[in-house]
Amino acid sequence: MGLLYPDRCKVSHLNVAEASAPSFSKHPILALEHLLAPYSTHERAGLERTAHHRKTGMGYDILQQTKPQTIAYALADSPVALLGWIYEKLHEWTDDYPWTDDEILTWVSIYWHSTAGPAASLRIYYESNHPTTGGLPYDRALSYIPHVKYGVSHFPKDLTVLPNTWAATLGDVILQSRNPHGGHFAAVEHPEVIVRDLQAMLGKGGRAYNYVSASDGAVRARL
Repeated sequence: MGLLYPDRCKVSHLNVAEASAPSFSKHPILALEHLLAPYSTHERAGLERTAHHRKTGMGYDILQQTKPQTIAYALADSPVALLGWIYEKLHEWTDDYPWTDDEILTWVSIYWHSTAGPAASLRIYYESNHPTTGGLPYDRALSYIPHVKYGVSHFPKDLTVLPNTWAATLGDVILQSRNPHGGHFAAVEHPEVIVRDLQAMLGKGGRAYNYVSASDGAVRARL
């Protein structure tokens, strides 16, 4: 959003970041820090988690990027197939979160009963990697985006858990937090952490406080 609409998306918060190690050609100061400062214990564990996911957990991503309609027929035809497809992610991508039956069935039902159906959720993977004429390639969203302030909350069981210097290459990163627990669905697992970091960014004393003025048409939340 910040890349496409920089006049409207002034501040962005991420609980999963995808980026590469800083290079001297693009980020010399970060690259020097990356070269000289050792990774913390949490950063090393995060890189191991990232490597494990990329080696053993990318099947869904490759399929949805290349042949989304194939799996779409199965998910739209069988609620059991949809349950298996989603529950695998709920189990593997969280930090031992105690899902209840009602929570699981609510997630599945949103896909099953939506007007567009479960197949619609797959298309973004294909479309982001096959941009139409004039569109932006997905890799562009993983590089520096100016004019947007970023906050990144890192959780140990997310799909990609990067060192701070890597995440800092995404833009003007004003906050990074390392959290002891949590996975890909952090807003469900630990909503209080997301709220805490948003308040630290946007509340009084935060580096994004008053960054968006009322004249821009924004409605200021009471943080």
